[in-house]
Amino acid sequence: MSEPSPTILQISDLSVAYATPRGAVRALAHVDLTVPRGEIVGIVGESGCGKTTLISAVLRLLAGNATVTSGSILFNGRDVLAMNGTELRRLRGGGIAMVFQDPMTALNPVLSIGTQMVDVQFRERRSTAQKRRAAAAMLKRVGIPDAESRLDDYPHQFSGGMRQRIAIAMALLTNPSLLIADEPTTALDVTMEAQIIHLLRELKQEFAGSILFISHNLGLIAELCDRVTVMYAGEVVETGPVEALFHYPGHPYTQALLRCDPARVEQKTVELPTIPGEVPNLLSPPSGCVFTDRCPIAIDRCRVTVPPPIALGPGHAARCIRIPENVAA
Repeated sequence: MSEPSPTILQISDLSVAYATPRGAVRALAHVDLTVPRGEIVGIVGESGCGKTTLISAVLRLLAGNATVTSGSILFNGRDVLAMNGTELRRLRGGGIAMVFQDPMTALNPVLSIGTQMVDVQFRERRSTAQKRRAAAAMLKRVGIPDAESRLDDYPHQFSGGMRQRIAIAMALLTNPSLLIADEPTTALDVTMEAQIIHLLRELKQEFAGSILFISHNLGLIAELCDRVTVMYAGEVVETGPVEALFHYPGHPYTQALLRCDPARVEQKTVELPTIPGEVPNLLSPPSGCVFTDRCPIAIDRCRVTVPPPIALGPGHAARCIRIPENVAA
């Protein structure tokens, strides 16, 4: 019997465009992303950088006006973009499960938690009683007290943090190979946020699956992930092991993001640091580096040269033609 591939998800040269009345909006451009088996990979970047479009493409849940113009998405060696409807239904929830951003709207308000958790187990050849027991066991595992009796409660009877725990429990009930968490702590307070991150780390060890974690919170990425991919204006600008990327960032955008992290502000100030300028108009994206107009070290060549990935260390690369000078400085 052959050994399983060390890579659970391999995205190569993925480009996605949205058709609009004003023209095609380039949402993703030649994105490469690897999720090794058993690891947590984080995707970080400003709002609008393409994070949600990327994970929607992985699950083939893109909007009707979206077109994949190039690339491939391999899950366990099979191209998701070539799958038919039946194969996609097996993939969603079975091979790949997802925890959505807003726990207040992720659950059906008119069905009990138990009914919803039984429904997601429709592939399992078990009785309803067995599925309810499995649901209760999973609720207990994610920290819901008195799990058996709470199966008959409705979403409005739970707090936001408990609803997110329920969403995670539902995602894990089918024992997926890959769990996608799309900013799962955005709507939660900092205490509950820390608890959810701790829970995800424990569950990753217990269920031996991979996690693709999307966030704009650098602190969460640093605490939870093994590897990080930094996105800007629909492109991957830097990727690498979490310690290498946080301690030795190569791309000017990554460096700017880290400077904007409130946890790194050492002196009291009335204004938090920001990145000057605006993201480029993706109706007519720049011909060179997408970060040129906001980059403090940009030169004329940056406007016409598409930067290739420059290796900074094992598994660590950034797309910037000035990296040798920048790192040396």
